[in-house]
Amino acid sequence: MRLSQAQRLDWLRLIRSENIGPRTFRALVNRYGGAGPALEALPELARRGGRPITIATRASVEREHEALQRFGAQLICLGEDHYPASLRAIDSPPPVLIALGDLSVFSRPTVAIVGSRNASAAGLAFAERMAGELAAQDFVIASGLARGIDARAHRATLRSGTIAVLAGGLDRIYPAEHEGLAREICERGALVSEMPLGWDARGRDFPRRNRIVAGLSLGTLVIEAARRSGSLITARFATEQGREVFAVPGSPLDPRAEGCNDLLRQGATLCTQSSDVVEALAPILRNGLPEPGSLFDVATLIDLTEPLWDELDLFAEPAPTIRASRERDEDPVPPLLPQPASVAPPRRAEDFATTAARIAALLGPSPVTVDDLARLSDTSVADIRMILLDLELDGRLERHGGNLVSLASFGAQSTR
Repeated sequence: MRLSQAQRLDWLRLIRSENIGPRTFRALVNRYGGAGPALEALPELARRGGRPITIATRASVEREHEALQRFGAQLICLGEDHYPASLRAIDSPPPVLIALGDLSVFSRPTVAIVGSRNASAAGLAFAERMAGELAAQDFVIASGLARGIDARAHRATLRSGTIAVLAGGLDRIYPAEHEGLAREICERGALVSEMPLGWDARGRDFPRRNRIVAGLSLGTLVIEAARRSGSLITARFATEQGREVFAVPGSPLDPRAEGCNDLLRQGATLCTQSSDVVEALAPILRNGLPEPGSLFDVATLIDLTEPLWDELDLFAEPAPTIRASRERDEDPVPPLLPQPASVAPPRRAEDFATTAARIAALLGPSPVTVDDLARLSDTSVADIRMILLDLELDGRLERHGGNLVSLASFGAQSTR
């Protein structure tokens, strides 16, 4: 499929409109024959259905597109040449992807490796070995750039090419100490996100990220995962997408193995060596994935009154404010690719861990504001938000209205 520049901007405008998720996007494009006609029909649809829809302006998406060009990233629309074929085959693929790096990795067979952020030494060593051996078989490794298993899998395959999927914008690397790793990935692999530049990841964005990790891959290998780990969300998406799920068994005495052992009981393929993955994926490599239906397939029409998938609707919450300086030509978005040596080195992970422990100690069952935490700890609000997101992903944080936070009274499901 080849889109004109005007059509690409219409696609971006439609998916950036409020309450328009991937399913609704596809239904609208199918019903009206394109994003442009769908945008024209939206006001009347919203009036008839009683659903408020704030349509993204042409100027806003033009600014986003210009920022992507300055950043060095590419906008890839569903069905275009560089759009990953395996991701296109899932039920609700992202209509647009933002990618940075060597996009040729999208044309190679991919395996996802995910697991615990607080992995054991044995788990990290096994992830490194599996990633390296699969890379030697010409597989690209995909993961989520998280601490622990994800990062070790990425680092083991920097030379062969790896794909990191982000929950936020490509200029909002999370966690921050992986900015250097992200630059290295771009040299022979790629960063990818469905979020716009300037988007700070929220807890609910990580399941969206996990669905893309699974969708890019022929199979997902889980190495160490607690019962409420976000890695299990990735495995669930892989199962729903008809992909292979592999799990590494672990000691019943180690909580980090409970999720993997549960997957094995549910029918996941046991994995103790890379050949387990290669042999299971051989039929798919020979025969290919089932061909996805056309984007303009009448069979994919849905009732527009159906509830949307909350975790897949981009602007169900107010979009973050992007600094005005990032929209000025004289102050372009800084590149994420390797920078001169004069740039300050990234903060050490152990320093950040010390700060994080201090913030956690200030929290209790009574809600406090983020500003109060910043003042009492002498820490920047940006760092506070990053630490709070870590706590939220661990199920240890509860958010309240008015920018208030407290320690959770009970563990919530982690979204990694």
